[in-house]
Amino acid sequence: MPTIDLNCDMGEGYGAWAMGDDRAMLDIVTSANIACGFHAGDPTIMADTAALAGEKGVRIGAHPGFEDRSGFGRRIIRGMSATEAERLVAYQIGALQACAALSGQRVTHVKPHGALYNMAAVEPELAGAIARAVRAVDPSLLLVVPPLSAMDRAGDAAGLRVVREAFADRTYEDDGTLTPRSLAGSVIHDPGIAAARVVRMVLDGAVESRHGTRLPIVADTVCVHGDTPSAVAMAAAVRTALEAAGIMVRAPV
Repeated sequence: MPTIDLNCDMGEGYGAWAMGDDRAMLDIVTSANIACGFHAGDPTIMADTAALAGEKGVRIGAHPGFEDRSGFGRRIIRGMSATEAERLVAYQIGALQACAALSGQRVTHVKPHGALYNMAAVEPELAGAIARAVRAVDPSLLLVVPPLSAMDRAGDAAGLRVVREAFADRTYEDDGTLTPRSLAGSVIHDPGIAAARVVRMVLDGAVESRHGTRLPIVADTVCVHGDTPSAVAMAAAVRTALEAAGIMVRAPV
């Protein structure tokens, strides 16, 4: 039976400001990528989200990003050395590990966020810095990466176990990268369209770019972003469609 993990980025509020319905999402997904305080999140949100994920049997991952709350970590930041990037990522992983430990939970994976993720997909030096940071903190941590990317190769070279990711709610360019959010149509909002697309990804091992090019893609996990109005409905539709197609939804083992 084919299997797939279903992950969601969450814990992305700050102070009294909340984003997304994490409680509802945690009833659907099998892995949670929790913001670590730089692009979003704070110690209370991190600890509470980790505790709730643990109660629901959802795997916990660190979701480190650039230190850019006002831009939600989606703005490109240049001029950072490899050493600075390593420390940026290591610091955030450690912060979530500490907050998760308060409720007896353990961080199992790392998925970079936003611009950090997109830049590391195509920039080998940044990808290598991320992989080295993960390995230094805990070499048993899984590294979530775009398939066939610089981060995929860096994770392998560092001896990490990589988990290759596809997106339910994002469109792709012909080179396999995600369509920039600045372009219209880069985010899919229709749960039915997203669900059917994910089933095809898993069963066919491919996804169509926004221009109709067939892109081979081997995914171990599928992401549904938690910061859109249709996020919970989309995640539920994706999970229902996967299970109806005979695909087991579970975290990586």
